Amino acid sequence: MAEKFVLATHNPGKLREMREILGKLGIEVVGPKDLGIDAEVEETGTTFAENAMLKAKAVCRAAKLPAIADDSGLCVDALNGGPGVYSARYGGEGLDDKGRYMLLLNSLRGQSSRKAHFACAIACVFPNGKTLTAEGRCDGTIAFAPMGEGGFGYDPVFFVPEKAKTFAQLTDGEKNEISHRGKALTEFSEKLATYLKK
Repeated sequence: MAEKFVLATHNPGKLREMREILGKLGIEVVGPKDLGIDAEVEETGTTFAENAMLKAKAVCRAAKLPAIADDSGLCVDALNGGPGVYSARYGGEGLDDKGRYMLLLNSLRGQSSRKAHFACAIACVFPNGKTLTAEGRCDGTIAFAPMGEGGFGYDPVFFVPEKAKTFAQLTDGEKNEISHRGKALTEFSEKLATYLKK
């Protein structure tokens, strides 16, 4: 029987990625909506790791199942590491993904450095109180214009020099190999595999 884990997200893109990666460990990944629980957690942490842990603990309590949460965002050198933990809320409530990355491009107008990285922290909390954490990072630059149709969030403007493409131009497989979330998930699934063997 597949072990069931709840992923603390309403983002279908993240659910799909997590199902693909953890399915290999025989884990069934469900969203809070699938269980009828409302998992709005205020992200009051100052780091991605703190926010991931807050979300995982709250969902684990509500679902009484192991819960996984990630917090990730874009850190741009010219913006002193911003938008960082505010990536999803950058520019305020009314903006969609496109609105946020266009705002970012405008903020960087005239900047000589376009260096940036995506960071991801994953936290997993078990009903017995045990926790697992993992982190990943992917370095790149901010493109001068959006390119590509894939991905979500800032993917159309995050350019990966060694691939000479933005995240939005990569296939899911190519992106998972090098992305911050892909790296964090690889580390996490290794730790989880070890934990489940115990």
